Formats: sequence, C-alpha cells, structure tokens
Amino acid sequence: MKKLALIVLALFAAPSFANDEHAVDPNAPVDKKKETADFILHHVADDTVFEMEIPFPPYHLPAIHIAEAFEFLKIERVPGACSGHAPAGFESFPSLGLFIHGCWDLRPTKAILMMWVACAVLFTLLFFGRKRDSNGVPKGTLAHLIEVLALFVRDEIAVPNLGKEEGKRYTPYLTSLFFFILAIDWLGLIPGMFAATGVVTVTAALAIITFVMIQVAGIRSAGLGGYLAHLTGGVPAFLWPIMIPVEIIGLFTKPFALLVRLFANMLGGHMVVFFLLSLIFVWTLGAAVVALPLTVAIFLLEIFVGILQAYLFTLLTSLFIGQGVAMGHHAHADDHAH
Repeated sequence: MKKLALIVLALFAAPSFANDEHAVDPNAPVDKKKETADFILHHVADDTVFEMEIPFPPYHLPAIHIAEAFEFLKIERVPGACSGHAPAGFESFPSLGLFIHGCWDLRPTKAILMMWVACAVLFTLLFFGRKRDSNGVPKGTLAHLIEVLALFVRDEIAVPNLGKEEGKRYTPYLTSLFFFILAIDWLGLIPGMFAATGVVTVTAALAIITFVMIQVAGIRSAGLGGYLAHLTGGVPAFLWPIMIPVEIIGLFTKPFALLVRLFANMLGGHMVVFFLLSLIFVWTLGAAVVALPLTVAIFLLEIFVGILQAYLFTLLTSLFIGQGVAMGHHAHADDHAH
C-alpha cells in the first residue's frame, strides 16, 4: 500500500521532486510536517528548473534547467547588472529592480514554458481540425468538436452578453481566451506537467489583457468623451470628487476578480490533492484507505473544474466587455432623450 501511495504521489507530482539545489542533510532529523509543506509549496511554485526526477529505479529523469537552456535571453544592458543583488527599494520585486537597472532577464519559467506548450498544442489541434468539405462542413471528429466549442462561445457567451453585432466582433478574442485557459488547465493535470494557471502572474496577465479590452470596448462604443463622462456616474459636479475615484476603483475590481477566481481555484485544487496524499506520510499508512480514493476523486473533479474555469473566465469577460459596450448605448439614449 505504501509503494502504491508513493507511485500515485510521483504521478501527481513528477516535476517537483528535489534536485541537488534542494538537497537536505540525510543525517538531519526529519520533520514530516515541515518536509511535506515544503514539498507542496515547492511543487505549486513557479521556478526556472523543471524537475523530472522520479525516485523509483530505474526511472530517473534529469531536471531540465530552463534558465540554462535560454541563457541567450538574459541581456545585460548595463555591464554587471545581472550579477548583483536587487537594488534598494526593490527587495520584494527583485526581477523588476534588476530590469530597471539594466538586467533584462527574459528567460522563461515553468509557467511560461507551459504556456508555450499550450500554444503549440492548440496550433496543432486547430491545424488538423481545419478540414472542410466542398460545402464548408467540418470533416472529422476533431473538426466537429472545435466547431461545437467555437459556436458555443459565440452563441451562448458572446452574443447574449454583447448583442449580435458586437458579439461577433469580440468572438475571436473570447474564443482564443476560452481555448487557451482550457489548454493550460488540462495540461497541468498531466503527470510531469505544471499548472500555469496556479501562478498568480499568469492569471494577472490574462486579467490585464481583459482590462485593456474592456476599456477599448467602452471607448470604441461611447467615444473618448462619453467614456470619460461615464466616470462621473451622471451625478452633479460637486459629487465628482467622490464618484470619479469610486468609478476608477470599479474599473480595476473587475479584472482583479477574474485574476483571483482563476488563480485560487486552480491552485487550491492542486494543493488539496497533495494535502490528501500527505496524510499517508504525516499520519499513518492506514490513511491511504481514505486518502487515495479521495485524491482520485479530486483529480477527476479537477478535469471538470478546468473547463468550468475557462467558461467562467470567458463568460465574465464578455459581461464586463458588454458593460463597456453599453456605455455607447446609454450615450445614444441620452442624445435621443434630449
């Protein structure tokens, strides 16, 4: 039973077993709780080392040092800028501090590498799923599946929230968003892969892009003047010092909600899997009777959560863009009323 538990743990966490950089003294006393917590946090954290070491002979794969493979992307605009420590004032954001002072470290991390893999997978699937007959009807199961999902995003998400005309205009972005998040979520469930959506910087980047799209939709629909006038909330001028800050804060709460929802759900799901498996090693071997079935159940649930989070992120994005588009409709309605 213990061997079975170790095998399951290895399958769920193949890329996270420690390499030489994380080695510990074998003679030191073992704190199982601390060791388990460190293991879990190390697995879900982003890093420049993609570890594939499986401690079951003869299966022993070397760690992939991403930073070394992409060393050419580390550019020193100022000599010696990359060899020092973070400048004063940037202790919490060392990469940003080094970047400002001339060290352009553009090497990918595990999360970025997984996004590249997701893009490659999507390009491959869409390339082979583009087959059509002479009448333009999809040929093959893959082509039909892609069209079903694309039509679902257009007809059930974009058009109901944006209208027929604006819905078609923003369908390409919403469809790309849906497929991209779904690919990252499901790739993170494959043994040996890494869940990029469990990294806050990845979800933050997606939220920032959505934030830009929301503002573009508002300006495009209402014009720059109407967009700025909307920030006043339609209240008298003496209330503008109160209303304008509130409206500006509201602009940022929408993408922040998207960021937290996707990040927290995906990170939480993976951590629950590890917490359940850790019961076997922290408590007793008998915990495997309960931990292993629950782990498998949570893992299967994560498959559903992956597509659910892709749907919710896309749906909320369409709602927020729809609110931006509605600015123009309100402005036109006010003009007709006058």
